Amino acid sequence: MAKKKGQKFEQIIDAAVKVIAENGYHHSQVSKIAREAGVADGTIYLYFKNKEDILISLFEEKMGSFVIRSKERLASETSVEQKLKLLIEMHLKQLEADYDLAIVTQLELRQSNLALRSRINEVLKGYLGLIDSILAEGMEKGFFSPDLDRRMARQVIFGAIDEVVTNWVMKDHKYELVPLADSLNQMLLTGLRKA
Repeated sequence: MAKKKGQKFEQIIDAAVKVIAENGYHHSQVSKIAREAGVADGTIYLYFKNKEDILISLFEEKMGSFVIRSKERLASETSVEQKLKLLIEMHLKQLEADYDLAIVTQLELRQSNLALRSRINEVLKGYLGLIDSILAEGMEKGFFSPDLDRRMARQVIFGAIDEVVTNWVMKDHKYELVPLADSLNQMLLTGLRKA
């Protein structure tokens, strides 16, 4: 389905984040999302096929804009250490600023539905590509070992950031997330740095 962008599309996406964070994916009826967005139920179907499409679309929108902003910011950095730190900071900052989005990305997107997981993984490829580019540059510059297993390193980096955010969500965001970026970056660099 060709998505129509615009104000109503954004309203629906933002409403979906709030409703899904408050009620959980399975208890978030399209009618609740429509009510929160201030649109008629039928309007939702002008933009989305179903609730699953809304969930994927909100992830595409939020992750897509994050990847674009991150690429722009990373392009201005020259040091591998700073690029990784910046990516971590931006990830933590985005989710700390939007707790509802953090709940959705850390808990509700982890559905057991195989087709849904597959679509989410497709969206994640852009983000994982950012990590890959930092690793490739670090290997090229001799900062990381030339025989570093990039796939494994990418999983470790993404997994570490993801776990830090999940723990913060599970602890009901009782502490600040962004200040953890520096120590997380140092820990990852220490583990990945060429001996």
